[in-house]
Amino acid sequence: VQLVESGGGLVQPGGSLRLSCAGSGFTFSNYVMSWYRQAPGKERELVARITTAGGSTSYAESVKGRFTISRDNAKNTVYLQMNMLKPEDTAVYYCNGGINYPYRRYWGQGTQVTVSS
Repeated sequence: VQLVESGGGLVQPGGSLRLSCAGSGFTFSNYVMSWYRQAPGKERELVARITTAGGSTSYAESVKGRFTISRDNAKNTVYLQMNMLKPEDTAVYYCNGGINYPYRRYWGQGTQVTVSS
């Protein structure tokens, strides 16, 4: 099982980035997919979540209206479009896949996003 994130980097405040997470080794379309982030000295927090077919999404209040989560089950990939980035968005972003029956949780290795001028 693998989740591999890509697309992180350094961006100026107000800029945009699109993160991608490619899954393999499991039935991607059966899993709820999420993006989490962890800033230095802080706990990991949920940023956005999308249901198996993509029909429902949810966001942390701090990113609503700026970030969009989407998925392409044909490509086994989940995306996070991040617009109007702020310095406080700086963190390592992690992809997560989850299913409850049976219980499974998978994590990617993380990708660094730095928002700075």
